[in-house]
Amino acid sequence: MNKIYQRTIGGYISIGGIGLHSGRKVKITLRPAPENSGYIFVNTEQAFPTEIVASFDKVVDTTLATTIGDGNTQIKTIEHLISAFRGMDIDNVIVEVEGDEVPIMDGSSAPFVYLIKKAGVVEQKRLRKFIIVKNQIRFYEDDKYIEILPSDDFKIEFTIDFPHPLIGKQSFFYHASPENYEKEIAKARTFGFYNEVEYLKSKGLALGGSLENAVVIGKDGILNEEGLRFKDEFVRHKILDLIGDIALLGYPVIGHIRAYKSGHALNNKLCKELFTNRRDFSVVELREDYLPLHNTYDAPFLENQRPL
Repeated sequence: MNKIYQRTIGGYISIGGIGLHSGRKVKITLRPAPENSGYIFVNTEQAFPTEIVASFDKVVDTTLATTIGDGNTQIKTIEHLISAFRGMDIDNVIVEVEGDEVPIMDGSSAPFVYLIKKAGVVEQKRLRKFIIVKNQIRFYEDDKYIEILPSDDFKIEFTIDFPHPLIGKQSFFYHASPENYEKEIAKARTFGFYNEVEYLKSKGLALGGSLENAVVIGKDGILNEEGLRFKDEFVRHKILDLIGDIALLGYPVIGHIRAYKSGHALNNKLCKELFTNRRDFSVVELREDYLPLHNTYDAPFLENQRPL
């Protein structure tokens, strides 16, 4: 397929499961969407459903997950699903949610990648728009930071550092492509510490959490019988989350993200900071059938681009 044209899925497809934080049974149905729609979420349990376009400025909560909202309508835990959309180069989808949370499935985005592939991918007629990062932007919070720099494609360097012998310091470099996403990122599961999970449940949070949908770390080892899917599964999942949070910018990004101990809140702050100054980015349509772009940050509107 041509990388410069927008894409949607080829048909309707549904999947059900448990909401990680609500503990309720929930179901989603993915439907094709027209060009320039983005990712549209609809709570079908409402008498008069509200459509929410997934966007960084619609984020209303980043506690343990990313929640978007509009008025009294909220959809929780969207990051793994839209990470799969962005990771697999899907631009436009309608997500019908029976409930107020996307099902957690196995804690990764692999089930959603499977759904996308099963539904099929359809190339649309409109050109894809890209965010071209032109200036470095860095956001600090205590000892954490996230930054984005000019680049000729989309890539992520992420480092985590946990004071636990089973995690410690882990780093991973991700170069974006659907093939790399499916192979390196999609299967990485969310994780938590056993004592923290029990505390969260006592406070009415993470009610759906279990060994079936998260890697649970005990004092002396991983509690999941099958163990880890990657030796560095923890940092890979942080990249999975980041791809979902950055997808809320609305367009694929051409830039280099470097993050240290970042999470949903800091990821969202980077999105907001990027959009506060038009000089830091351009939104363009590519006019040639090739990627990556070379030196676009030095000459943001080359002959093969058209500013919007």
